[in-house]
Amino acid sequence: MCYTSGPMKVIPARYAPQLFAILRIMTGLMFMMHGTAKLFAWPNGRGPVDLASRAGIAGIIETVGGALLVVGFLTSVTAFICSGLMAFAYFLSHASGGFFPLVNKGELAVVYCFLFLFMSAYGPGAWSVDGRKGKR
Repeated sequence: MCYTSGPMKVIPARYAPQLFAILRIMTGLMFMMHGTAKLFAWPNGRGPVDLASRAGIAGIIETVGGALLVVGFLTSVTAFICSGLMAFAYFLSHASGGFFPLVNKGELAVVYCFLFLFMSAYGPGAWSVDGRKGKR
């Protein structure tokens, strides 16, 4: 069984667990960079922010949550918290700029929100600490 049809059958379904793991890891790394930018001014030099501020709390969740997603530890809970953070960020920071995410510059928050929501339901997948714990 393949995920594509017709003459473009290039990704056999047997690779889906590994591809999901790569998606989880890369999403975690990208999300973690948003947090490190807020907390440590790295890699873009914008921070650091006050840890008690909304941006500081978001930075902590992004940094810790992203790292936990990278290694696949407490994946479902972490992804659910990160999804909530992104929903909160969208409605607090972007929705007032118009209805459409492309117009209010909230498309990344929406994509992260629903990607994390899927991860929270799907679980850690391959190459994860949670997966290793389940095999014992």
